[in-house]
Amino acid sequence: MSDPFHDRGPKIIAITNQKGGVGKTTTTINLGAALAEAGKRVLLIDLDPQGNASTGLGIAVDDREMSTYDLLLEEASILEVLKKTEIDDLMISPATTDLSSADIELVSNERRSHLLRDALRDVALADLRIDYILIDCPPSLNLLTVNALVAADSVLIPLQSEFFALEGLSQLLLTVREVRAAANQDLRIEGVVLTMYDARNNLSRQVELDARENLGELVFETVIPRNVRVSEAPSFALPVLMYDPTSKGSQAYRDLASELIKR
Repeated sequence: MSDPFHDRGPKIIAITNQKGGVGKTTTTINLGAALAEAGKRVLLIDLDPQGNASTGLGIAVDDREMSTYDLLLEEASILEVLKKTEIDDLMISPATTDLSSADIELVSNERRSHLLRDALRDVALADLRIDYILIDCPPSLNLLTVNALVAADSVLIPLQSEFFALEGLSQLLLTVREVRAAANQDLRIEGVVLTMYDARNNLSRQVELDARENLGELVFETVIPRNVRVSEAPSFALPVLMYDPTSKGSQAYRDLASELIKR
């Protein structure tokens, strides 16, 4: 049975890979910025205790009086938590290090896996007319990530173009299958996006070939290149689309957003 909220509400995408350093947060920030540039209204949920997505969108630690942690503990509503960013039509629910203790604090809550799902069903959110909710997950398959998978319509997986890249996917896909069976039967794989891709490197090309052979149409046509501007942008608390709009990285994220919208 389909979820009527999803039929009429925003599309919710969990961006996750339990392996760190694969471009997960970078993809969340820049895909969000590219979707906003394309005329979509976007809400980003920072679910990573490191809070890098919040920092990367210019939300200072001192400005995070309310955070995703308060949202999960049901101490604040989504409207109380969200912050506007420098980008029109892109808002964020920021994260703090408080999230690192959420697993322990929520263990006794019977609905501990559904707290984010419940929070995103706040009827007041409808007034914001959000098109996409992107959830930046922590680099682990913990209770926070499970909350994202239970809340989401689909999962987008950034895959670094490196040796053994595909081997790390098996546990994530198993977790997705378990969540689908137990709590969110409509959850699907949105796609896999290759990140940090260097076309001059034989290894990058081989990883792409293996990914397309094994995963077929799940792999986005767009690949995200290894790009200095993409790496520099977070230190200026900006998405690369604002830091250097004409860079190859910016164009790649525009292409990814366009491909996602068409899907």
